[in-house]
Amino acid sequence: MKQFLYIALLCTLTVSCELDEYPKDQIPEEEAYATKQSLFQNTVATLYNYTGGSSDGQGLQGTCRGIYDLQTFGSDEAILPTRGIDWYDNGMWQAMYKHSWTPGHDLLNNSWKYLYKVITLCNNSLEQLSRHSTLAGDDLEMWQAEVRALRALYYWYLIDLFGDVPLILSTATSMKEVHSTPRKEVYQFIVNELQTARRHLLISSSTQHGSAYGRITRPVSDFIMAKLMLNAPVYTGSANDSCYQQCIDYCDAIEAFGYNLSLTYSDNFSKNNETSVENIFVIPMDKDLYTNCQENIIRSLHYRHAASWGMKGENGACATLETLRIYGYGTDDVDSRFFDNFYTDNIYTPDGRYVTTRTGQPFSYVPEAIQLDLSNSPYLETAGARMHKYQLTTTTTNDGKLTDNDIVLFRFADVLLMRAEAKVRLGESGQEDFDRVRERAGMERRPCTLENLLDERMLELCWEGWRRQDLIRFGKYRSLYDGPDAIDESDGHTTVFPIPGDVRTLNPNIPQNKGY
Repeated sequence: MKQFLYIALLCTLTVSCELDEYPKDQIPEEEAYATKQSLFQNTVATLYNYTGGSSDGQGLQGTCRGIYDLQTFGSDEAILPTRGIDWYDNGMWQAMYKHSWTPGHDLLNNSWKYLYKVITLCNNSLEQLSRHSTLAGDDLEMWQAEVRALRALYYWYLIDLFGDVPLILSTATSMKEVHSTPRKEVYQFIVNELQTARRHLLISSSTQHGSAYGRITRPVSDFIMAKLMLNAPVYTGSANDSCYQQCIDYCDAIEAFGYNLSLTYSDNFSKNNETSVENIFVIPMDKDLYTNCQENIIRSLHYRHAASWGMKGENGACATLETLRIYGYGTDDVDSRFFDNFYTDNIYTPDGRYVTTRTGQPFSYVPEAIQLDLSNSPYLETAGARMHKYQLTTTTTNDGKLTDNDIVLFRFADVLLMRAEAKVRLGESGQEDFDRVRERAGMERRPCTLENLLDERMLELCWEGWRRQDLIRFGKYRSLYDGPDAIDESDGHTTVFPIPGDVRTLNPNIPQNKGY
């Protein structure tokens, strides 16, 4: 029987998968690795098909019911309220707000499967590169470094979400060999992989059109390392000053490469944001070239609002009351970035007219009317400030899911805030970096304290998928819900999610996280 390149590995619930199935719709293996170019395409380039996605649970951002939702709707940043018969989904979104998730939660299963699918693909790529090392020639070390760095990125997401996870480095690993590895050890593996790969990675921008577009390059790797160093106390259970100094050093390296703040905040999320001097790593988007979707905006906008732009809105995600408070909404001191990140009050069509209600009156969002269950509220459809972040255009397709704005994963403003925070934690001043971020937004000077840094990260990075991680690092991750059935989080167990139930059913070697 001919062997075929098996790209779409589905047997990842058990994090063990052998490449012993060969779908007949894939190209023969001898063709996949016949030339140096085809070897690169089928071991390195193909992996970037998975940073974005077009179906639920796939991609690092852009789709629903996956990693982005775990990082966002379990935080104090955003909420998906129940609106009558809409957005209940068997209590899934309420559980995110309450932190009452269980091992059977769909978002957990989706995220685990997706992350290990890509890790398995990375393992396969490394094995194929080793088998065809002669064909790769002088590029072998560079290609291997890129795949190892990409695999490290996915393991970072795993330890951030789940804590202790299996460390699988071979496609030949059998289920009986799979056990969880302590979070601290996987963290050290990630750090070692990135440090080893760094010297072989492309020294190039990953966000502008060209051969490195959308790929892991040295600045991307340095950003991940800065994040790992800043969050080291969470991942290892202990803090030391050397981690914060290393965070500063990696931030310095990124700045030395030439990244800077864009002239305006909104430049980074415009239709043509591949020209941004600030964005460091993105999911490439082009409605005519890629199938990657951006569903977060249409999931937030009211039906009539989205329809005025030729989209199919879902009337869902909104800012929480805590987010409104941090931005100063409704006061004389509202932060300028609030209106870059949220639609509020009266809204307009692309040609400047009011969006109207079914009765012809101006449609208006009511940010302060948000609550967990709006079923009996007069603001059932209108409650909540809605996601604005990315520039809307009337040229999107697939009901607004296929856009041209690249999805921003890493950017330089975050580098400045990370460096400021690391300096403050070392007892130094982070004021200069802190001021640069606030000055770009046209906001008044504030002291660079840890409290103000946490708020600033919300103000600057809202809707970018960092809030859960930030709150955990600052020791403030807990649900906003205070009802009679509120979860006791005093033991900190909700700072990691439970291992998905299906995973443990198929592989009892993987223990459940404490508290679940």
